[in-house]
Amino acid sequence: MMAFLLIALIAGAASALMFASIVSGALISLVLFYLAPLPLMVASIGWGPLCASVGGIAAAIGLGALFGLPYCIAFAVTVALPAWWLGHLVLLSRRITNDAPAAGTEPAAEPELEWYPVGRILLWIAGFAALTTFAALLTLGTDADTIIGTLRRGLMRLLRATDPQTSGEAGQFVDALVRIAPAAATIVAMMTLTLNLWLSAKVTATSGRLRRPWPDMKTAELPPMTLVGLCVALAFCFTGGLLAIVAQITAAALMMGYALTGFAVLHTLTLALKSRTFWLGSTYCVVVVFGWPVIAMVILGLADAVFGFRERFLRSRQPPPLPTP
Repeated sequence: MMAFLLIALIAGAASALMFASIVSGALISLVLFYLAPLPLMVASIGWGPLCASVGGIAAAIGLGALFGLPYCIAFAVTVALPAWWLGHLVLLSRRITNDAPAAGTEPAAEPELEWYPVGRILLWIAGFAALTTFAALLTLGTDADTIIGTLRRGLMRLLRATDPQTSGEAGQFVDALVRIAPAAATIVAMMTLTLNLWLSAKVTATSGRLRRPWPDMKTAELPPMTLVGLCVALAFCFTGGLLAIVAQITAAALMMGYALTGFAVLHTLTLALKSRTFWLGSTYCVVVVFGWPVIAMVILGLADAVFGFRERFLRSRQPPPLPTP
């Protein structure tokens, strides 16, 4: 019990320090800030969700005592809650067989477990990314005009600090940035949460604490109703006001989910290629360097959701049935 509490407190303290490092203003603090959920996720996957919850509560209370209630709430919503719940989902399973022993002397077979699907975990990550982004925007104002105005003033202040001779064209550039800022922040939150969960699973697997088999990432797919939710969110993007901002955030999160499934589709469709490593490596490099080619992955993920490319490809690779005698 003492070791359990010690691990929880160490994980919570590490996450709190990484989260609070943003107040220093150093460039490295931005990396630490985005990696703040990692220690709690490692504790959640390796020692159970209760360990992450204890560490997260202690860290939130400590941050609240040192920096005030806003830091406490921000840490709880953006770091502790996703780390606890995603770690819980990683370890969630159910029995799908319950075979009885063939004879009284034979031991019972171990039950086969079905683990929580990777695609549904991606959907939860998208939900947390949208939640944290919207919560961050609510700190700027409670209506669309206030949020956009605060963002614009902040960006203009930053631009004038770097270049005092800012022209009128810079105002148009800032206006464009303000319009895409909620979606961009959602994409960053989505990618950092996904990276943190993958790293924490790798750390626990390397240390031997991962209590589930490593999933086949090529099979990751979002639930079918996700496509309906994306269409609804895209429709509300053309309304206006706070509802349009919420719709933009939701659509950006779901589209990034389809981009990740698009990479899974690419890994499946290139199984037959001899130069598979080269093409996959080139694709990842192009997406990381330029950014915008991720749109192709979104389209591929959406196309697979509609037409089932992976299922058709894998079915075509299966050997033909044996002739009946």
